Amino acid sequence: MIKTVIAAASLAMPASAALAAPASTVNGVLATPAGATLYTFDKDVANSGKSTCNAQCATNWPPLAAQASDAASGDWSVVTRDDGSRQWAYKGSPLYTYAKDAKAGDTSGDGKGNVWHVIKN
Repeated sequence: MIKTVIAAASLAMPASAALAAPASTVNGVLATPAGATLYTFDKDVANSGKSTCNAQCATNWPPLAAQASDAASGDWSVVTRDDGSRQWAYKGSPLYTYAKDAKAGDTSGDGKGNVWHVIKN
């Protein structure tokens, strides 16, 4: 029900409005509105404004895309990727989903390579 309300509210926002928070806590873990678990990457330097996960890495760990109209707010910021696209960051750390998470709520990427971690709230 909450996801439906959030989605409906997002649709009602004017096109020029910036999304204040692109994710929320679901079962103690930060997730997208569709329920995809979000991860951080230890090789990213927090607050650097940069993602180090590019090319094949970004295929396996898709960045949480930010639109041109999205703006930083509170714990949320936006970084510009090497390819010029924009990506959301939480508390300075760029955010990613994991391509092998099959359904909403999956956390199969947590601890992967000892460098990928879910964000627990």
